[in-house]
Amino acid sequence: MTTGNKIVRCLLHSILLLGWFVPASYADDGSRVLLVLSDSNALYQTFANAYRQNLPAGIHLQQLQRAEDFDGQQADLVVTVGVKAAERVAMKTTQPMLAVMIPSYTYADLLAKRPGNKLTSAIFLDQPWHRQVDFLRAVLPERSRIGVLYSADTRLEITALRRELTDHGFTLTGSALGRDDDLHTRLEAVLAASEVLLAVPDSAIYSSNNIRNILLSSYRRGIPLVGFSQSYVRAGALCAIFSTPEQLAAQASRTTSSFLQTRKLPEAQYPARYEIAVNQEVARTLGLTIQPVELLRSQLEKSPGNPR
Repeated sequence: MTTGNKIVRCLLHSILLLGWFVPASYADDGSRVLLVLSDSNALYQTFANAYRQNLPAGIHLQQLQRAEDFDGQQADLVVTVGVKAAERVAMKTTQPMLAVMIPSYTYADLLAKRPGNKLTSAIFLDQPWHRQVDFLRAVLPERSRIGVLYSADTRLEITALRRELTDHGFTLTGSALGRDDDLHTRLEAVLAASEVLLAVPDSAIYSSNNIRNILLSSYRRGIPLVGFSQSYVRAGALCAIFSTPEQLAAQASRTTSSFLQTRKLPEAQYPARYEIAVNQEVARTLGLTIQPVELLRSQLEKSPGNPR
């Protein structure tokens, strides 16, 4: 055998060996992912674009623009974005499902719609309580009485929040709004016993119809509202800790790739990455001095479970 032939054989052998180590998600193996958006909301569209860009090559991705467009279409994994899409898919199929951008307290209801189906997971919209409490301590260290208003129909883990706050020297005034209760009356009662109002992603209370009146009521008492999204800070909340659609999309794409290789979904997850926003104009109006965002982040990163 000539030296040239030996070299060719060695190269071919090396290429074949490398082929064994190419992850399944990077090969064109026909894996199909169906992405179902709740609607055409700009945040969902941003998520969809980032999710597609983060997926490894070789995965066949189909996207449905509205929850109503899903009617049992087959895929190796169905990824839903928003509560509406998650509920629709949960009722229509038993296929493996990853629900993204849903509040953590809705997850139990989602699982109840899929009894016995273990191939269900989620990446929540809201931050874990320990991160929220660390954030409160960093932003408003002098204020210890925290108010939380939520609707009675939610499964908000108020006991877990109370424990987390108590462990860090805070007290909680939590109040559940019943269907027949007056929002303004219940809100005023919470504000009267609080120094900070912590908003939660509860659409029955913190809707576009209510947020202006909630902000005005808190301002009159000099009580800052800590929100859960960038839009709340723009609307007049003092600050917020939140995860962007791009960050959630990157986390979802990693979970997708792992599932397509292992056919296993992890336990439901809170966001791995997060951002901080502060409305300095609101801070000045309320007579508060808030540290720069970079210092707030640095302080949070000193606590376990708060990565950069």
